[in-house]
Amino acid sequence: MGKTVETTSTSSMRLKQEISLLHGVCLIVGNMIGSGIFVSPKGVLLHTGSFGLSLVIWAIGGVFSVFGALCYAELGTTIRKSGASYAYILESFGGFLAFIRLWTSLIIVEPACQAVIALTFSSYLVQPFYPTCVAPYAAVRLIAALIIALLTFVNCMKVKWGAILQVISTVAKVLALIVVIIAGMIILAQGKTENFENSFANSNLNPGDMALALYAALYSYSGWDTLNFITEEIKNPERNLPLSIAISMPIVTVIYLLTNVAYYTVMDMKTVLDSEAVAVTFADGVLGFARWLIPLSVAISCYGGLNSSIIAASRLFFVGSREGHLPNFLSMIHIKRYTPIPALLFNGGMALLFLCERDVFRLINYFSFNYWLFIGLSIGSQIYLRIKAPEMPRPVKLSLFFPIVYCLCSVFLVVVPLYSDFLNSLVGILVALSGVPFYFICVYLPPSSRPAFLGEMLDMISLYTQKLCYCCVAEHDLDLDLDNPPEGDKTE
Repeated sequence: MGKTVETTSTSSMRLKQEISLLHGVCLIVGNMIGSGIFVSPKGVLLHTGSFGLSLVIWAIGGVFSVFGALCYAELGTTIRKSGASYAYILESFGGFLAFIRLWTSLIIVEPACQAVIALTFSSYLVQPFYPTCVAPYAAVRLIAALIIALLTFVNCMKVKWGAILQVISTVAKVLALIVVIIAGMIILAQGKTENFENSFANSNLNPGDMALALYAALYSYSGWDTLNFITEEIKNPERNLPLSIAISMPIVTVIYLLTNVAYYTVMDMKTVLDSEAVAVTFADGVLGFARWLIPLSVAISCYGGLNSSIIAASRLFFVGSREGHLPNFLSMIHIKRYTPIPALLFNGGMALLFLCERDVFRLINYFSFNYWLFIGLSIGSQIYLRIKAPEMPRPVKLSLFFPIVYCLCSVFLVVVPLYSDFLNSLVGILVALSGVPFYFICVYLPPSSRPAFLGEMLDMISLYTQKLCYCCVAEHDLDLDLDNPPEGDKTE
């Protein structure tokens, strides 16, 4: 199948290591700082009932995310495969659970999240042109489709191009948040402290509401595992992966806390809870003629988050294909550019499909159960491998205190939705279970027992993908010295 392509100077095709420390930091910060901190901090305040407790929840969310990121630093340098939790579950617990994790991401989680980010980007970009009415449905969808297509194209062309764009967007969004923080701190220094008097009064200490508040905070912190999806493309991963995490997490945690302090200094509780976009309300009251900066910053923030998500999701599908859990053509990379073009195109196409859904936010809510189940399971693999394979080389080795605490908290976050949001959790479980027959037919059964038409169809798709995308199948056992490509590839 396409042997001419596969044997000419590409007998050892691999992804190139082009992600530096700076790119790594920007990918993590860029994916973590999305639209959430600009638009939805009121979710935390709504369930805590006070400014003081909400800030505590934001701090707990930051510490919890740091624990998870530190555990992933050890896992990422021990299991040097792209794919993050999928790769770790596969190595520790086998193919079935890893396939179900991949299936939920493939069917809805990744494309739906990208569709939501793209729609948020489009809405904030278009809204200034329609100040007195809702932006046209078709215009918002069209611009969202264009940004998904543009970023997919950029990442198809060269890994470093997507990384450079991530650096630019990350710097822009962090500067915008610094403007918000400075404005808030100036007002606080001028003596406007009445919103922080008795700041814990009327706090809601109900465990269910505390958990929902933590969900809202953790949604804004999500993205700390971005770099683990592309471990094989990081220069010197033993150094740069943990260092990127160590630099990124304190930056984001401090920025989030100070941004919320700025919000609470300027706006009272009713104003925050009534606002559909807290940062825009803040800008209208404080920044005057420069208030246009915030909608622009939200658009830039979503742009950066979407770029990070596209990079991570395409690598997840690429690794899943390479492991035999997805069709062969998704593990192909371009023979000159070293980018997983088929996986990128597939991911972009799925995201475009979800733009047709009017209420993609509801779809994402179905998967909080699955998300925390598989994150907790991947952290649990760290404990499992310490017991099963204590001799494995571990450039980064943490105390077991960190994964044990994280797993216990993950159990809490998995159990609570079953009680407080049973219907959505049930839907998420059913969609995950829908992957079982696909695993049995396409993975578990030997090729000779699978339907003949299925193999013929996939072979044909693989052949045409090779020809149209100028790709070949990547080597399964990657030699990670990718700054020195094979002799035949040095013409690149």
